[in-house]
Amino acid sequence: MYKDNQPIVDPFFTEKFSKLFGEPRKKGDELTQYHKDLAKSVQQVTEEIIFHMASHLQKRTGSKNLCIAGGVAQNSVANGKIIANTDFENLYIPSAGHDAGISMGSALYHYHHNLSNARKPSIRSASTGCKFNNDAIEAMLKEKGVSYKKLEDKELYDYVTERLIEPAVVGWFQGRAEFGPRALGNRSIIADPRNDKAKELLNLKIKRRESFRPFAPSVLKEYVPEFFEYTEEVPFMEKVYPIKPEKHELIPAVTHVDGTGRLQSVDKSVSPRYYELIDTFRSKTDVPILLNTSFNENEPIVNTPEEAYACFERTQMDVLVMENIVVER
Repeated sequence: MYKDNQPIVDPFFTEKFSKLFGEPRKKGDELTQYHKDLAKSVQQVTEEIIFHMASHLQKRTGSKNLCIAGGVAQNSVANGKIIANTDFENLYIPSAGHDAGISMGSALYHYHHNLSNARKPSIRSASTGCKFNNDAIEAMLKEKGVSYKKLEDKELYDYVTERLIEPAVVGWFQGRAEFGPRALGNRSIIADPRNDKAKELLNLKIKRRESFRPFAPSVLKEYVPEFFEYTEEVPFMEKVYPIKPEKHELIPAVTHVDGTGRLQSVDKSVSPRYYELIDTFRSKTDVPILLNTSFNENEPIVNTPEEAYACFERTQMDVLVMENIVVER
């Protein structure tokens, strides 16, 4: 609804729900064990319903392949359990599984059904947004009077990984912006996953969010079996999987309290520059992983160099990399 040109969203629950489960928690209220238990219960029932629907669908169709979209398709914890709890063997979830993905679905429907074009392989890249070159970035920084340095790719990867090991928190802005809610190495904030203080550091310096919300591991595709219990390709950070117990202490910053991680498998053919950065980090640490979280501070993910620099300026991020341009404090 709109009232005085302002969008009004009705509550997502009824009075009956409040009577059954208690009054909703207000902003600033203490997060109690009851709230945590209720959230866990809602998650568990949601998973049971998803498994029930998927199993029914599999029996009706006999298919081994499942595709899920819609807002609930962003529930990465549930997504990571579907294969283990159904007879499906492959699960595909688009990068924008929520309502925004309707735009791409409509275009694909027209392309295949109305124009009768042959189907193409599943989309594995979310890099469909805006891109900015070094010249545009330099012009913006010069206009603001900001000092910077420009490095060639190999020198850049080497320098950034050295800073990450210090440890520094780095804003990594390159290529086309990702379509969907996840930063996948184009509009990301990155850190050393071995640093057990990285979560606190990021929440203190930049994110300012609840401490229980985990940060994700970006893992070189070839090394996923070494660190995770499941080896499925996860290009869009859309599934949470158990991390092998012997690896928990090695990568504490991306290992959630329950021993899981929201996996992103990084493919060299899809994300060549992000892959090379992680591979350079691997060559120095023997860990083929970077901590990855979206480049924002309680706002939409940054899209332009101006937005990236504004986020860098008002937070305590240590290094900002935009394409080949490096800005430091």
